[in-house]
Parts: sequence; C-alpha cells; structure tokens
Amino acid sequence: MKHLCVIFDLDGTLVDSERLCNQAFIDLLPFINDSVESLIRRYRGKKLALIFADIEMRFGEKLPIDFEATYRQRVDELFEFYLQPITGVPEMLKTLEYPFCVASSAPIAKIRKALNVTTLSHYFGDRLFSSYDIGSWKPDPGLFLYAANKMGFSLEYCVVIEDSDVGIEAARTAGIHALKYSSEEEAEEKNNVFSNMKFLPKLLNKIYVMKCDRS
Repeated sequence: MKHLCVIFDLDGTLVDSERLCNQAFIDLLPFINDSVESLIRRYRGKKLALIFADIEMRFGEKLPIDFEATYRQRVDELFEFYLQPITGVPEMLKTLEYPFCVASSAPIAKIRKALNVTTLSHYFGDRLFSSYDIGSWKPDPGLFLYAANKMGFSLEYCVVIEDSDVGIEAARTAGIHALKYSSEEEAEEKNNVFSNMKFLPKLLNKIYVMKCDRS
C-alpha cells in the first residue's frame, strides 16, 4: 500500500443515489413540482435538515413531525430495488493501491445499506465515517479531519473524492487535496475534475508522485 489515503464521499461519488434520494421527496410530497434534476442541483451534498427547511420555506408547507423517518424508509426502499454503483467504481476499487475509506454526511445505517446493496461493502470494511458520528456536516471540515485522523494519515497525505461543491469546500477548508467527480463530459477540461472513475488511479498516482517529490 502506498502512503496516501483516499477519502471517498458516498452519494453521487461511489453510488448513484442522488436521483433516488430526491425522487423520494417527489414520491412523498405531492406539492413539490420540481424535476428530479432540479432537486439534485439544488440539494446535492447538503445536510438533510437544511433541505427540509428549504422545502418548507419554498413551498409554504410544514413537513410532518415524523417526516424524516418516513423519508428515510422511502429512500431505503428505493435503494433496495434501484441503487447501482457509479459506473466504473467496482473496477476502480479492485485495483486501487492506496488505503481508502468513506466519509459521508449520511447516517451510518444508510452508508452500510448503500454499500451492501451495491456489493461494495467488502472493499471498505469498517472504514466508514459519518457526520452523525461527530455532529459535523459539510461544508464544515470536521468530518474529513476526523476521517484522516482515524485512518492515521496527516492531511498532506490525504485526497478527498467528492461530487458536491460543499464537499469540495469542506476538503479545501481542511487543507486536503480534493478531486471532484462529475458525470458532465466537459469535466476533463477543468482542473481537479474528472468524469470517469477509470481515470482516478492515474490521477492519484500523479498526486502521490507530486507529494513524494515535495517531501
């Protein structure tokens, strides 16, 4: 194993869950007239409590007191039948030569469910870190700092893989190098953005060599 720790986000980075998570809102709240795509753009990577507050403000509807439990149950059902890994992720993890973990804003039960359904759990074992463990949500850097510490790596030798702007902001605030995964075809034209998981090992190798040269 090379001395570089890869910290993966979960939703939208390892598993193709953003569409399902936002579809659950449409399924449960008939007054929402936004498309799934627009909800994804608006809520990607954001804390669930802030999403609930935004929905109440935008639509002038008070959510039921037990809505979080209802919502999580619906997401769980959608995951069970429809959740898939992001294209190329299983193949990439199989060949990755660096230690890696998951650091997600989701509860640990959701993280485990997503990895189990997509048969990715054996790659990660118990190297799973949740915002709910420490009470810190992106863009606060706390979760990434916590994950790096638990993995035993200095921040200089960590790389965060994210799909959301709030996640990238959290990594940069923590002082951790970040790469953004985006399914948009023009992604390769931007620095530190990539659109195909098969490219990730080469990108990590370049970062590793760069860090070794500096040390």
